[in-house]
Amino acid sequence: MTYVYTFLFGGSLCLIGQLLIDKTNLTPARILTGFVVGGVILSALGVYGPIADVVGAGASVPLSGFGHLMAQGVRDAVDKDGALGILTGALSAAAGGISAAILFSLIAGLLIKPRSK
Repeated sequence: MTYVYTFLFGGSLCLIGQLLIDKTNLTPARILTGFVVGGVILSALGVYGPIADVVGAGASVPLSGFGHLMAQGVRDAVDKDGALGILTGALSAAAGGISAAILFSLIAGLLIKPRSK
């Protein structure tokens, strides 16, 4: 049953994103940023964590899950380091994902030859 919940939640996020692309004048960058900020807000309200516990990867893989991860990192760092955690927590928690994105972008840039127009 977890697979069904995962598919439904992740699919609904994709549906929301597609509707925003099709029905609004928002740029993809603004939509993606909105998903991250939405994850942060839902995490701060205590809603995203219980959802992520039920649906698993359907909530942790999308960009809203990245926002949730950053919010959790800030919360944990503030508890541990005080106000300094506001600046360090998000990047510490998301360092693995950020590093992977940079590494894979570098590899793609080295392997793919751009087309000239």
